[in-house]
Amino acid sequence: MDSIKPKKFLGQHFLTDLSVAQRIANTVDAYPDIPILEVGPGMGVLTQYIIPKQRPFKVVEIDFDSVPYLHEHFPELGDNIIEGDFLKMDLQEVFDGKPFVLTGNYPYNISSQIFFKMVENRNLIPCCTGMIQKEVAERMAASPGGKTYGVLSVLIQAWYDVEYLFTVHENVFNPPPKVKSAVIRLIRNNKQTLGCDEQLFRRIVKTVFTMRRKMMRNGMKQILGKDSPMLADPMFTKRPEELSVQDYVDLTNRVEAELSNASLIRNN
Repeated sequence: MDSIKPKKFLGQHFLTDLSVAQRIANTVDAYPDIPILEVGPGMGVLTQYIIPKQRPFKVVEIDFDSVPYLHEHFPELGDNIIEGDFLKMDLQEVFDGKPFVLTGNYPYNISSQIFFKMVENRNLIPCCTGMIQKEVAERMAASPGGKTYGVLSVLIQAWYDVEYLFTVHENVFNPPPKVKSAVIRLIRNNKQTLGCDEQLFRRIVKTVFTMRRKMMRNGMKQILGKDSPMLADPMFTKRPEELSVQDYVDLTNRVEAELSNASLIRNN
């Protein structure tokens, strides 16, 4: 098997520029002493530069053509080629509960889902690197106040410091995507807890950003109720993109207290 035809339904765009592949592979050196898991290795353009790092290394691939190709061209990987869906994996089992670096040339159609899974397993993944759609990378790294700041920005920056490393142009892929790509690196921050109800935090962030062009008050009515006195707070005249991660943490604690008080009043 000399090559694999990229599959549109898997969102495959195979990187052809080896210098870019090597630069991506080197991003894992931010954490040089822990294992590496590569998602979607395809024909191994990134894999070939990670193997020489002499670290515990596994790859997970869902493509039924890529798996035999990897076995044929990278026999040294042996049993470290996992055939399966990363989004369905129990990440505790990959390296027997040990932390690892996550990397890859991520499929664009599921990249956000990959990063949400990373957040769910944040205590296993102190570092995540790789290539994604440029627009998604910009959203992840965005600061409050900009048009690209949104749900992905808040939920990832709550737990990780995001570095936008470099842009990759369309002409170094087969087939060329319709958008530019970017390489990012995420480093786990030192927070063990947000200091708020994390489920309510996610609910608030996702709710208000469904109406990102409107004032916070509009989205918060769905959570607090349209008659809540809290809606008179000047904060709710802001738009969702104007609040920092810490602002959302503080808001979550206030909302939790308000909902508890409202529940007590109803039950008395």
